Amino acid sequence: LSAGAKMGCFTFIKVMMILFNLAIFLSGGTLLGVGIWVKVDGESFLKIFGALSSSVLQVVNVSYLLIVIGAILLVIGFLGCYGAQKESKCLLMMFFSAVLIIFIAEVAAAVVALVFTGLAETLLTGLVTPLLKEKYGVNDTFTHIWNVTMTEVRCCGLNNYTDFNNSYFYETHGSYPRQCFGVSPPLAHSHLCGCLLQGCFNQILEEIKTNAGVAGGVAAGIAALEIAAMAVSMYLYCRLDEK
Repeated sequence: LSAGAKMGCFTFIKVMMILFNLAIFLSGGTLLGVGIWVKVDGESFLKIFGALSSSVLQVVNVSYLLIVIGAILLVIGFLGCYGAQKESKCLLMMFFSAVLIIFIAEVAAAVVALVFTGLAETLLTGLVTPLLKEKYGVNDTFTHIWNVTMTEVRCCGLNNYTDFNNSYFYETHGSYPRQCFGVSPPLAHSHLCGCLLQGCFNQILEEIKTNAGVAGGVAAGIAALEIAAMAVSMYLYCRLDEK
């Protein structure tokens, strides 16, 4: 290619890099704002987006998750956008390194999720079960999130109904949550009839397996974008030496 063609190609890729990372930066700001909103006013968020409460995000603290993801996207978007605009080799290398670390972490998480599902269940049990015993029936937002999750997914607790044994709710009401039975009124000692629902972890795992194709496609798309972003940043980084 002629020098003019090379310069035109460089300029085009630079502009695309700026626009792409500007979109990432704005997305990060949006997620960060939503995360802060959920943290400050979780009840309003659940009323508006109640249908999302059946997802796995509602098992954990969605506000902190959104804040962390939003902050990471803000940093990556800034590094990529400003680094390309200013043609800064330092910022481009920082962008490349950040995306590479995230890519490796995602691959590692996927391997762990596939190979060590039992370990993931053990870790979640150690984290979530104590919260169910202490906060369910005490914290209104936490209780509402779990009520909607158990209703939508038709499940009980994280592993099963025994997660509520010796809990504040069971000690206070003498029964498990009504969502555990799939009926409106809570039934005292209904666990004796064997009509309690399965745990939410297994139910969510089944939903993930059912939609594995879609989830795999989304993951592959994200991985392709990350690889492309790293390739473009390296192209710009190397071309700066030739300018």
